[in-house]
Amino acid sequence: MTSLALPRDAMRTTTPPIAAAARLASIDAVRGLVMVIMLLDHVRDTLGTHWVVGDPMDARLVAPALFFGRTLASLCAPTFIALTGLSAWLYGQTHSRAETSRFLLTRGLFLMLLEVTLVGLAWSAQFPPQTLWLQVIWAIGVCMIALAGLIHLPRWGVAAIGVAIVAGHNLLDPITFSPDSPWFKPWALIHKRSAFEWMGITIKTTYPVLPWIGVIALGYAIGPWFTRPAEERRRWLTMLGLGLILGFVLLRTVNGYGDAHWAPVPSDGLRSVMSFVALTKYPPSLLFLMPTLGVAALLLALFEGRSGSVSRKLAVMGGAPMAFYLLHLYVLRGLYLGGVAIWGTNQGQVFGLPSVGAMWLVYLLLIVPLYYPTKWFAQLKRRRRDLRWLRYF
Repeated sequence: MTSLALPRDAMRTTTPPIAAAARLASIDAVRGLVMVIMLLDHVRDTLGTHWVVGDPMDARLVAPALFFGRTLASLCAPTFIALTGLSAWLYGQTHSRAETSRFLLTRGLFLMLLEVTLVGLAWSAQFPPQTLWLQVIWAIGVCMIALAGLIHLPRWGVAAIGVAIVAGHNLLDPITFSPDSPWFKPWALIHKRSAFEWMGITIKTTYPVLPWIGVIALGYAIGPWFTRPAEERRRWLTMLGLGLILGFVLLRTVNGYGDAHWAPVPSDGLRSVMSFVALTKYPPSLLFLMPTLGVAALLLALFEGRSGSVSRKLAVMGGAPMAFYLLHLYVLRGLYLGGVAIWGTNQGQVFGLPSVGAMWLVYLLLIVPLYYPTKWFAQLKRRRRDLRWLRYF
């Protein structure tokens, strides 16, 4: 295997780089945590479709318990995509740039294929599908392909592109194209959430990819921090996280750039807070990404060096993310179909849970049963490194 020199930032440190196992444990723990949080949102998506949740959520109408559960789940996509970029940088420290680029390209294509096959089937339960939602797995795949090209730039160039996209993409919001324009479909995929027909299938671009490319680039750019001593890295991550959250509060307070304006709800402090943090996810606005990436940085700092039981279990789940993702989607689909078989479509045309409390109960009851198969697969990945296809999961 070709030996790679450490980046200049890492060469300046007088202490040896942190061991890969310790370094990856904190990343996997954070990844595992957001996957557990994601489960809650997908329970709602599957068994609570009769609860209308817009984007952004209407703070005047949505039940607070549903609102804050959905807001918590907002951490998932930004954290996961940023960690994908960070993991790509770490992968590149033991592989040549060409090998890293090739892996990002092939895995990106694999994830895009997975989205329109196994993932899409789990959501729609239709084959062949009548509608395809291009969601987070699609976005991660496209981001990995983009990063396969970006890594050939200097790291400062990758960082500059990431900042420019995340901070500046909202300037593109006024740009629209009519459905008969040749630019309508590409723009829907890149920046404007929409729907269009393709070969008799309705394509819904739930996750326009441009802002997410900025996020993966920023995750890649902080990679050299993970060659620094743990205390220094923890301090930098904490400063980054707090800075992003403070910046969000300031920008949101002045009601300027970065998302639609918010307004206090008269005589209702709780719903005023809800209005303040009701942010646009599709595509993710600057103000959506600032606090979510800020919390992600704080979580990385929090899990740094931790080796308790909870951290270890979360790291196990974070070590096999795609296995968990596919497993939980099909378990939820099975629960939905079982509910229809037993109780019928009890919420209009769909089956649904009777309350938000029931949603939380189902969520909590699913965590442990989903943990053990994921643990088995994570151990299989470590034990059978000769099976190279396993790394794609």
